[in-house]
Parts: sequence; structure tokens; C-alpha cells
Amino acid sequence: MQTEIKYRPAFALAVVNLAASEGLRVDAGAMVSMTADLQIETKAQGGVLASLGRSLLGGESFFQNTYRAGAKGGEITLAPPLPGDISVIEMKGETLLLQSGAYLASSESIVLDTKWTGAKTFFASEGAVMLRASGAGTLIFSSYGAIHEKNLAAGEKYRVDTGHLVAFSDGMGFEIKKVGGMKSTLFSGEGLLVELTGAGRLLMQTRSTDAFMSWLQPQIKVPSHSH
Repeated sequence: MQTEIKYRPAFALAVVNLAASEGLRVDAGAMVSMTADLQIETKAQGGVLASLGRSLLGGESFFQNTYRAGAKGGEITLAPPLPGDISVIEMKGETLLLQSGAYLASSESIVLDTKWTGAKTFFASEGAVMLRASGAGTLIFSSYGAIHEKNLAAGEKYRVDTGHLVAFSDGMGFEIKKVGGMKSTLFSGEGLLVELTGAGRLLMQTRSTDAFMSWLQPQIKVPSHSH
């Protein structure tokens, strides 16, 4: 599998070339185009209960499509719904916690799970859950805006607005901090920060959908109906 990212960072498109008979799991709605001989297999990944868990908890589609190349290989292109960048991580047995809405695609060897016990309470206020991606293979995910990466040393603490958090290494310490007066996270004006403790890798997005929605809401004029 070879992946090239074009038109970054604002309007990124992932061009994935698959080897003969190679499969790629793709989130529903992410496929833009593909070679004509790719086969599409739609099934509940990891069993119906696991997929239902992803659907209810992770915001991911109940079904993921697996696109499989023919004897000559094939190409598929992917894009996220929001403007921004696409990142490709070649995982070598590590585990990442990924904002569920950021997931685009992965090798069949990558295991996706939402059964992380801290996930539900972690983002309870926003109704979002992190996906746990583990194993060896290719992980493709998107961001709203560009990706800003920071590597934390052992014991180093760093705070991130939850709306800007995309992914971080499993095993890092975390604690939710409430910060009054911030508009970037919740419509109520009370922000949430997550304080992460290294060592590990931290991926942030330069734009927040929550902040954009907070900006957009007052701009929407509701037409008045005259009787």
C-alpha cells in the first residue's frame, strides 16, 4: 500500500495505491473515486456488537467498507467532509487514541476499538469518544485545518482544548480541566481542556469544529414569517 497526499493542507486528498488483492477499510462516505475493478465488501467489522459500539459511541459509521484490489492492484482516493489536512501514520505495533470523527481508513491489520474504559467520561460533555487504533499497518486520518504535532517528554504536561485534540499515544496520562470564559469548546462559554502527561506523541488540529459552530450560530439569520 502506497499513499500520497495531494492539495494539502486545506483541501487534502489521499491517493492510495493497493497491491494485488490488498484490502483497505474505509469509513463510509470517505471514498471519492476508484479504479473500476476494485471490489467493495460491506460488513460489520469485528462482529455486530463491536460495530454497534462504534456506531453508538464513536460517531463512526455502523458499516465500514473494505475496498479490495484485483490481480493488477488498484487505486482509491479519499477525502474528509471538512476542509483540512490528511495524515498517514505507518504504525509499528503502537497504539493511538484518535478522535472518532478523524478516522478515514486503515489497513486490515489495524484493530479499531472503542472499548477504552476512560473514553466515555473523557468527552462526556461533547458526546465524543476516542477510537483506539492499534497494530502494524497504515492508518489514515483527517483534521479540520492543519495538523500540529508535539512530542512530550516523560512527565511533561501540556494542555489542549478538547476541540483541537486529534490523537495521542495510548498510555499517556490525561486529566480534564474546566476553564470558564472560553468560547472555543462549548456553546455555554465554559471551555474544557485536557491536560496530557508524557511521554508520548500528541497531534492537534489548527481549527475546531466547535469553535466554528460557535462563530456560525449568531451569523445565521432565521427569516421571519409575516402573516
